[in-house]
Amino acid sequence: MAIDAHDGPSPVLLVGEATEDWSGDARYHEYSAAADPVGSGSVRPVPIESFSPDLHRRAGTGLVPLDLSAALGTAYLATSPALLAAFLVLDPGESVTTTPDATSELHHVLEGSGTTAFECAPGAGGGGGTIAWGAGDFVVLPAGCTVHHTAGRDRALLYRVTDAPLLAYLGVSPGTARFAPTRYDAATSRARLAEVEAHPDAADRNRVSILLGNAAHPRTMTVTHTLWAMLGVLPTDRVQRPHRHQSVALDLITDCAPGCYTLVGRQLDERGAIVDPVRVDWEATGAFVTPPGLWHSHHNESGRPAHLVPIQDAGLHTYLRSLDIRFAPTGA
Repeated sequence: MAIDAHDGPSPVLLVGEATEDWSGDARYHEYSAAADPVGSGSVRPVPIESFSPDLHRRAGTGLVPLDLSAALGTAYLATSPALLAAFLVLDPGESVTTTPDATSELHHVLEGSGTTAFECAPGAGGGGGTIAWGAGDFVVLPAGCTVHHTAGRDRALLYRVTDAPLLAYLGVSPGTARFAPTRYDAATSRARLAEVEAHPDAADRNRVSILLGNAAHPRTMTVTHTLWAMLGVLPTDRVQRPHRHQSVALDLITDCAPGCYTLVGRQLDERGAIVDPVRVDWEATGAFVTPPGLWHSHHNESGRPAHLVPIQDAGLHTYLRSLDIRFAPTGA
């Protein structure tokens, strides 16, 4: 018997009785057209992009995002598909409060001193506390924390990277903390780097650097489970030969003199040099993006040592077994 709309309430449809077949959103793509969405233009490539220190020099207290969302085609702030970098500026005595939608939050102090007070959800970072920091320190914070940064007597400048874009893409919120709040002391970090630089084999190594690790991540040996942070020196008159990896590098230059630069390109010639490279000149307390899969080499013609801090989503790539670091042959 037909049911008339005026004969009473509509019948209730039980699970499995609906005639909808749920196929309305289904799409089918020929393999060769879909296997390389970057090459086909469906996914936008990561650009080679520089961020001048003028961005933070003319800013007052607050966050200055290094935003490439327009170039990446994201609806949220992003410097790479998985990471968001920013300069955190604190005028003397002033504060900034953040509650990031991220599992990992890393800060490197470029100038000044101050404190970071954190209040974490149960099970995230052990409740709460205060970390005092100064120039050269690193501080990492886990998911679930509200954070209050305060400058001391002088203006403070920090470089901040989170994995918020990764979570935004996945459509998830941060859950359980994977590590405790941790500070990496500047003097200790530089001492460890000096030991590496003084090693007899240092001149033959592609990089003279240390990686920051955490007791919570013994397998990946990274600063957090998603982030990789390196403190490196580019000695005077040295060239770090081309290398490449599948994670995006957000390269921070902590100090350098004019004459330091990076060459970036897609191919190597028979000598192991980059073909038709793009040149990125370094600026102290500036940053630049190195896209995944591209060969890049670092050059110091300044007459002085230079220091850099690449931060990557390589903790995640290491866990996925997809980092794939490669170096140009040395005998070519």
